[in-house]
Amino acid sequence: MITQEKFEIIEPKFERELFGDFDENVKLIESNLNIDIILREGSVILIGERENIDAAIKLMNELQRTVSNGKKLDKQSISYSLSLLKDGSEDKIKELEDIIIVNHSGKAVQPKTLGQKEYIKLVENNDITFGVGPAGTGKTYLAVSMAVRAFKRDEVSRIILTRPAVEAGESLGFLPGDLKEKIDPYLRPLYDALFEMLGAEKVGKYLERGVIEVAPLAFMRGRTLDNSFIILDEAQNTTPEQMKMFLTRLGFGSKAVVTGDITQIDLPTKKTSGLIQAVHILKGVKGIGQIMLTNKDVVRHELVQRIIKAYEKFNNKEEEKKEQKKQKGKFKNKKY
Repeated sequence: MITQEKFEIIEPKFERELFGDFDENVKLIESNLNIDIILREGSVILIGERENIDAAIKLMNELQRTVSNGKKLDKQSISYSLSLLKDGSEDKIKELEDIIIVNHSGKAVQPKTLGQKEYIKLVENNDITFGVGPAGTGKTYLAVSMAVRAFKRDEVSRIILTRPAVEAGESLGFLPGDLKEKIDPYLRPLYDALFEMLGAEKVGKYLERGVIEVAPLAFMRGRTLDNSFIILDEAQNTTPEQMKMFLTRLGFGSKAVVTGDITQIDLPTKKTSGLIQAVHILKGVKGIGQIMLTNKDVVRHELVQRIIKAYEKFNNKEEEKKEQKKQKGKFKNKKY
């Protein structure tokens, strides 16, 4: 039976945040909950089946509370809140309100999914954390934000960011230019994250003083890194030898975060990924945290999430085909 109910807007900003640009936010809620939402004299009128209206009220209460705490609403955050609502976990939305740091432009950096929240907790509570997941899950961005926070709190005296300079083994010789010009394109994502957190001018000063270091992984060999926050990015493209070398650089008062996407390994076919091996070997070791982020944690354009799901589906089918072929081979070779 179709019914309607009024929802009172207490937080003045909530009306603007709820509807969004060209009503895109409210349209998303309407289509997902199969209701109509009408703005009338400072209140929201909800029209639809009783069950759907009750779900919408639960969602509105949580969203209004997050807006009152200074958080903005967008399609991604509302989509995630809707998914929590469907799982009966809408009360967990409040867990995403913790601010990691306020960046250079005054924007609060916060976890946007429960997976990201768990990732942040692991980084806080462990000396080494492995953050593994697909593109767009905020692995590097959140790690850099945690590094900047630790630096601002004087918990560390340096930030060191590193990654394999060239995906298939760091062969830089064929590239034009001097060494800096060869490696900078591969380190650009790390620079971008730093610029957003601190501003280009401040990053430049810190780089000159050696307080921040951005370097290819090969430059870490033979060093001991004390009182530092170290991030190894794109770790899926490290060899087992490189990974062991990196992990054993950790000195006193230091913290390391290792990030990577095991679905995008660019090493030669017969080469084992150091990330995959390390995650397996170090599982359960005290002081080392591990998290596997999924497509649910993607915070880029919603199309990225759909692309990742499509690739996962394709890869699963390919694995099934290989297994079926393997089983057929066993059957053919069986002697009676």
